[in-house]
Amino acid sequence: MINIYEVNETNNMIEHEKLDVRTITLGISLLDCAGGSLEEVNDRIYRKITSLAGNLVATGQQIEQDFGIPIVNKRISVTPISLVGGSACKCPEDFVSIAKTLDRAAKEVGVNFIGGYSALVSKGMTQADRNLIESIPQALAQTERVCSSVNVGSTKTGLNMDAVNLMGTIVKRTAEATAQSDSLGCAKLVVFCNAPDDNPFMAGAFHGVTEADAVINVGVSGPGVVKVALEKVRGADFEVLCETIKRTAFKITRVGQLVAQEASRRMGIPFGIIDLSLAPTPAVGDSVAEILEEIGLERVGAPGTTAALAMLNDQVKKGGVMASSYVGGLSGAFIPVSEDQGMIDAVSVGALTIEKLEAMTCVCSVGLDMIAIPGDTPASTISGIIADEAAIGMVNQKTTAVRLIPVIGKGVGETAQFGGLLGYAPIIPVNTFSCEAFVTRGGRIPAPIHSFKN
Repeated sequence: MINIYEVNETNNMIEHEKLDVRTITLGISLLDCAGGSLEEVNDRIYRKITSLAGNLVATGQQIEQDFGIPIVNKRISVTPISLVGGSACKCPEDFVSIAKTLDRAAKEVGVNFIGGYSALVSKGMTQADRNLIESIPQALAQTERVCSSVNVGSTKTGLNMDAVNLMGTIVKRTAEATAQSDSLGCAKLVVFCNAPDDNPFMAGAFHGVTEADAVINVGVSGPGVVKVALEKVRGADFEVLCETIKRTAFKITRVGQLVAQEASRRMGIPFGIIDLSLAPTPAVGDSVAEILEEIGLERVGAPGTTAALAMLNDQVKKGGVMASSYVGGLSGAFIPVSEDQGMIDAVSVGALTIEKLEAMTCVCSVGLDMIAIPGDTPASTISGIIADEAAIGMVNQKTTAVRLIPVIGKGVGETAQFGGLLGYAPIIPVNTFSCEAFVTRGGRIPAPIHSFKN
């Protein structure tokens, strides 16, 4: 039973500590939209999305009013489009037409992002996969709400280095195609290793092929709530610290569970998972970096940062798992530089480098996220960074991702402006020594020995 103290406590989290439900994401399978002609595929996709998601935004708004819980985003994820459009799309431009259909459907139902313009190529690429990947720069330049992702490796299959090499070029081309807006297209493009099928968070969300026809996934966030809780136990030992984080994560997850169940009931669509992720925003007090500094670091990036983040991530997961039987997605702590004021400040004073961020991704929920780099960074260097991050995920049996933004026309010391939840970012220097001979070898890096468990 929920007592009056817990009700008041939750109200305080919402009103003063920036607790929110970051997103209700409606996952929609488009497998039954495949067809022989491109016109037929586009028509089926538009009709299915608009019919299933027509009342998504209104339902979210009604839940906000009824329960007083802010729901920041209402979003859609769909089946990887390389699978849906494979039979009808004969060239990259054909896939771009599907991207425009997704964008039109997203605008019609009122969601801010639609994810799933994606390809899964961890072991090899079909011609449809390659066509979709080649289309990404044009697709992201000509749409507003479409998000794209490519999975280039997994613990079971190893790393598809042909795809890794190609993605460096695609990221660079996407940056050039959206250069007029500080290369914003790259903020909507994620390169994964071990991508989960049920991730509700953009830009990497897609509706996995193992999922039901439609499902409600909810992403909850609360960095501000965790920071306030830790302020109350300053100077306490790690046992108290960990217990405080777990208890707080439990309470945050229960809010998400309530919203997910209500959205499921009202829309008549099954509930999938709760993703409890400490996903920051540019707002002051809504920062993962500030949590780590409250734990005892002068600045994020100082010695001890990776250990502090590992502890935070683990306790968040433990608290969330106790609160819901269906915790999934990424769940843990995100460290996107442009979306976290504390991260931005740490980069600006030189405390945080891309190398330290890479070390931190070994123990956080995702990877190198929303990092602005010089616009003249070679595509091969971007591929090398993707390969490094994917290797961390492959060997450690975890999801890792890269969302790099080479800002065309800007260099170290300048700032890229993305706006809204995407924030702004100081441009970080990258290692200028070449890895081109490595990333262009071709083929696949084999899966690690511990992947063989059958």
